[in-house]
Amino acid sequence: MSATAGRADLVLVAVTLLAGISWIFSKEAVLLMPPLMFMALRFLLAGLVLALVAWPRLLRLDRDQFLRSLRVGLVFGLAMSFWILGLNFGTHVGEGAFLTSLGVVLVPVMARLVFKETPPASTWVALPVAAAGLALLALEGGFRAEPGQGFYVAAAAMFALFFTLNTRAANDAVRTAASGAVTTRRRVPALALTTVVMFTVSLVTGLGSLLLEPWRATLAGFSGAMAGWVIASATLGTAFRFFLQTYAQSLSVHSHGVVILVLEPMWTALFAALWFGETMTAVQVSGCLMIFLSLLVNRWPGVRRALKAWLT
Repeated sequence: MSATAGRADLVLVAVTLLAGISWIFSKEAVLLMPPLMFMALRFLLAGLVLALVAWPRLLRLDRDQFLRSLRVGLVFGLAMSFWILGLNFGTHVGEGAFLTSLGVVLVPVMARLVFKETPPASTWVALPVAAAGLALLALEGGFRAEPGQGFYVAAAAMFALFFTLNTRAANDAVRTAASGAVTTRRRVPALALTTVVMFTVSLVTGLGSLLLEPWRATLAGFSGAMAGWVIASATLGTAFRFFLQTYAQSLSVHSHGVVILVLEPMWTALFAALWFGETMTAVQVSGCLMIFLSLLVNRWPGVRRALKAWLT
């Protein structure tokens, strides 16, 4: 493995660590303030940080690029709303991380339903494995499905749609008009796309918070601890994490990232155990391992290429 690829792998490991730590930041924040308000402030701050760098690219976006970015942001805003509600109502952070990771398995299914793409054969193997893991988590100690689990699964479905739309927005898309003419839609630069998405998520969650949460009472009692968790989540957990991931992916082949990025739920469960003292029963561990196995099965072609690259 080359020095450049090795450096990229180390950076991607750092990305997964930041992702896992971000779960802890967010959980601490929702213990102190309304969840949707936290997300609105987090993504507003992250958007402002990214806009400082992305401003020239934002000014060059045309109408079609901006509207596609906005659409991606709306879907991501709904996904993040479900996710933070899952974190707020859920009782186990580590379990939630594995449930949310189901979104990766559902990406080919969502692409099939929305865009009529043919999913790889590995998807049909991964889905029943993931379903078995989900069943183990829901049936642990008898049927105990809770609101947090429902929000996490809903978030996973929305994340799958987000991943599909985001990939299409970030790449040149070919479309055929009714007349039969073929045109190519310009891809949206990654930094500009992400910045628009950040602001849109802030708008979606902010509107939800204004409608459902007590802003006046929360702002009156806003504390330094609240501000600290918002700033940490926005800078380290969102803006800096995105910058590192983009940098690493510019250095590394895709297959390496495929393997390393699936470590996020593992790190999250470990950090939750260390920070909150969470423990898992044997059934919960089995369910999480089944979901993790489904991630590897779903990305098996990339996993196989990465293993081959590391061993040669």
